[in-house]
Amino acid sequence: MITVHHLNNSRSQRVLWLLEELGVPYEVKRYERDSKTMLAPAALKKIHPLGKSPVITDGDITVAESGAIMEYLVGKYGNGTLIPAPDTAERLRYTYWLHYAEGSAMMPLLLTLIFSEIPKAPMPFFVRPIVKGIADKVKAQFVNPQLSLHFNYIESELGKTAWFAGTEFTAADVQMSFPVEAAMNRGGIRTSHPTMAAWLQKVQARPAYQRALAKGGPYDYA
Repeated sequence: MITVHHLNNSRSQRVLWLLEELGVPYEVKRYERDSKTMLAPAALKKIHPLGKSPVITDGDITVAESGAIMEYLVGKYGNGTLIPAPDTAERLRYTYWLHYAEGSAMMPLLLTLIFSEIPKAPMPFFVRPIVKGIADKVKAQFVNPQLSLHFNYIESELGKTAWFAGTEFTAADVQMSFPVEAAMNRGGIRTSHPTMAAWLQKVQARPAYQRALAKGGPYDYA
């Protein structure tokens, strides 16, 4: 039996969704973030040394990292579904988006979070304006341009095909759901990037997505 070690409001929600799409039995072991640090609890280190989510166990096999989990589950349980045929243009796009989600898309989103939280950290009152000024400058000169670059790129690519890999829904769409959901959580993106918004509305309406939400618990990005 597959066990998904599921952290609330995290990338592991899409692992539940993929398993629902595949129709594979699994169980969910829930973990809650620390209310102050928002980090994963130490208990996850008993499953994997890095103590992060997502991570799954399948018998005596432990798999971490979103992309690796997607590849493992589709390869072992997909029976050729949710992945384009080998040696096709769609398969190349599939592989690209499967890795782009974490390798490129998440970096500016994480930096946005980090530099937004830094000025809120405890510090002497006279230092706060300086720290805020530095954080705002980094966001304005580097982070925000990177966000625009990636959002515009995703919007353009989704304008070419119905799904990320081509005309068919694949695990690449599942993998890309988290960065798109995180992007849409920012104000104004739904209006400025309607193709991304339409794609997200389409995937969130899938029955398997809804079943995964019911099993995973509260998920702020839905």
